[in-house]
Amino acid sequence: MNKPVSPLFGSTMNPRKDGNMGRMLVEQGKLTLEQAERVRRLQQEQGLRFGEAAQRLGLVSELDIQQVLSRQYDYPYQESAGNYPAALVAAYQPFSDEVEMLRSVRSQLMLRWFTASRKTLAIASVNAGDGTSLLTANLAIVFSQLGLQTLLVDANLRKPCQHRIFNLAAGHGLADVLAGRAGLEPLAVAESFADLSLLPAGAAVPNPQELINRSSFNALNQTLRSRFDVILYDTPASASAADVLTIAARAGGVLLVVRKDHTKVADLSAFSDQLRRSGTEVVGSVLVSF
Repeated sequence: MNKPVSPLFGSTMNPRKDGNMGRMLVEQGKLTLEQAERVRRLQQEQGLRFGEAAQRLGLVSELDIQQVLSRQYDYPYQESAGNYPAALVAAYQPFSDEVEMLRSVRSQLMLRWFTASRKTLAIASVNAGDGTSLLTANLAIVFSQLGLQTLLVDANLRKPCQHRIFNLAAGHGLADVLAGRAGLEPLAVAESFADLSLLPAGAAVPNPQELINRSSFNALNQTLRSRFDVILYDTPASASAADVLTIAARAGGVLLVVRKDHTKVADLSAFSDQLRRSGTEVVGSVLVSF
């Protein structure tokens, strides 16, 4: 995963709850009943939390405790390698420093941008290969983990990749909706993330810019705003397509992805100016390194 560093715009609460932790660890096979009783005795003797006592006895790891906490607080994520690529760190490593940084970006966006009337945001970069798609995918997951109805739209009709990241079967998507060949049937719920939906790019088309500029995009935006709390648009790089200017203008705001030692300041400044002239608010930027 492109590692976020120093978001240019935090920490999150990590509540701990002992109730039922012992039972859940036994049910998961992490502890035997005898071991759970040993933990309970140490807990009572030294006034510890159950998880702390279990760790002190060397019976469980910090990851074991975090997994139980995620279940207690309804915080969905994948506990082992499975359906998604390892770079989707928000799915597999929700307690890592990288994901803490993603949560910090999320918090800033919630404070500075998303409101009841502002639900759409484009994620964009100057160059292809700057990690925009993976950052967008991971941000979508951390928004959905708040219990917000979140939609990730793959608006990169030239080189889409969200369908590969989330292992969606090839089929209809945004291009088909904009062309009037499909309704909202292509919307798919991401497996294991009940509050995350995806609208893939859909069929390869010869005229992506013309489709993006259709009035049907505005109509689609309005429909989606009535159904979702947060809508993130993954966009093509500005250096390779002008589509991003239209997508960002329709979204109203844009979060810029800046790749360390790769994105040129002059190019970023020119892109920012283009966005502002098109009526788009540059909400902030995220520096990534990989």
